[in-house]
Amino acid sequence: MTAPKKLFIKTYGCQMNVYDSERMAEALGGQGYVATDRPDDADMILLNTCHIREKAAEKVYSELGRFRGLKAEKPDLKIGVAGCVAQAEGEEIIRRQPLVDLVVGPQSYHRLPEMEARARNGEKALETDFPEEDKFERLKNRPRAARGPTAFLTVQEGCDKFCAFCVVPYTRGAEVSRPAGRVLDEARGLVERGVREITLLGQNVNAYHGAGEGGDWSLARLIRELARIDGLERIRYTTSHPNDMEDDLIAAHGDCAALMPYLHLPVQSGSDRILKRMNRKHTAESYVRLIERIRAARPDILLSGDFITGFPEETDADFQATMDLIEAVNYGQAYSFRYSTRPGTPAAERPQVPDEVATDRLHRLQALITRQQRAVQDAMVGREVGVLFEKPGRQPGQMVGKSDHLHAVHVQAPDLAAGDLRRVRITASGANSLAGELL
Repeated sequence: MTAPKKLFIKTYGCQMNVYDSERMAEALGGQGYVATDRPDDADMILLNTCHIREKAAEKVYSELGRFRGLKAEKPDLKIGVAGCVAQAEGEEIIRRQPLVDLVVGPQSYHRLPEMEARARNGEKALETDFPEEDKFERLKNRPRAARGPTAFLTVQEGCDKFCAFCVVPYTRGAEVSRPAGRVLDEARGLVERGVREITLLGQNVNAYHGAGEGGDWSLARLIRELARIDGLERIRYTTSHPNDMEDDLIAAHGDCAALMPYLHLPVQSGSDRILKRMNRKHTAESYVRLIERIRAARPDILLSGDFITGFPEETDADFQATMDLIEAVNYGQAYSFRYSTRPGTPAAERPQVPDEVATDRLHRLQALITRQQRAVQDAMVGREVGVLFEKPGRQPGQMVGKSDHLHAVHVQAPDLAAGDLRRVRITASGANSLAGELL
C-alpha cells in the first residue's frame, strides 16, 4: 500500500486564511495528502499568506529562504505560496525564489489538485486570476471526519470600500456573497460533524447579500435561518463595516438568542479629518450613534474595534480625537496597529508620520485599551455566562472554553469534555482569561 503524502501548511493572518487553509488541505486530501505539523516531514509545503501588514512579502521570502536546505535534501519536495501575497506578487515569487513550484491566489485554491499534478511533472504552476467558477462549489464535499466544537465558515469575500490604507480590494477582488442555500448546507454538515458554534467570515461580512429563496438575503436573515439548525447553539460573525450595519442586523442582536453578544466593528480613527482621508465614509459621531443603537438592542454586548495610529498626516489633535472616541465607547477588546505603507494604495503616496511618533501614539492607545479591557473583564466576576468548552487546560482536571462574550474561561471540572456547553459563574479575572465554577 502506497504511503500517504504529507502536507504542511503555515497560515498567516486572519480567520479567513485559517478557513482557506482548511479548504486547501481538503482539496489536496483528494490527491492522497495528509496533514503534518513538521515541514521537514512534508512532501508539500504551502505558505498561506496575508498582505495586510508591513513587509508581508519580505517575510514570506525570508520564510522561503529557510527551506532552501530542505529542498536540496529532498528534491521531490514541492513548495507553494498561496493567499494574498501570492495574488499581489505572482510571477515575482517564482523569479525571486526558484525553489517555489506553485503560486495560487485566494480565489483559485480549488485548482490546487491540477496545479500539484503539474508541479509533479516539473512545471511551475501559477494561478492568480479571478476565475468565474465558484471555488466553494468546486470544493463542497468536505471530509466527514469529526471536528472540534467551533468552526469558521466564509460567506462573503472581497471588498468594494477601497479604504486608502488597504490592499484587500486588489488581492481579494470585489465583494461577492455565497448563495444562502450553499452556506446553510455547509453549516448543517459542520453541525453533523460535531460543531456547535460557527463564526461567519467575510472581508465585509455584514455586506452579505447572498441569493436565496425570495431574493437576496441579508446577513440578518442568514443568521436567523442558521439559528434554526438543530444543534447549532452559537453564531458569531466578523469582520464588519459600520456602513453596512443595517437595521435588521441590529435587531437580530436583540432577538436572536443564538447570536452571541460580541461584535467586532472597526472604526480605525476618531478624527473625521483622518476618516475622510482614509475613505471610510463614516464619521466619529455616526459611529458612536451606531454603537448606541446596537447597545440599545443588546445592552450586554461586548464591543471590539480596530485602530490605526500614525496614518499619513495624522496630527496630535487627530490622535486625541481617537482617544476620546475610545473613552466614549469603552471597548472590551481591540486590535491596534501602527500605520504601515502598502505599495499601490493612495495613502502610500502621502506625507508620512515619523515612526517614533506613530509608535508612541500606539503605545498610549494600547495602554488605554488595556485598561478598558481589564475593567470589562473584572466586571464579569460574579456573573453567570454560557461557556462552550474546547480543550483541556494546563492543570489536571481543567477545561478551557469561550464565554458568550468570547472571553477565555477555565474551570476545574474533570468530567467536562470538548463540546460541552455549560452555565458558569465567573469567580476571578486574570490577565487574559477568567476563572469560573460550574452551576
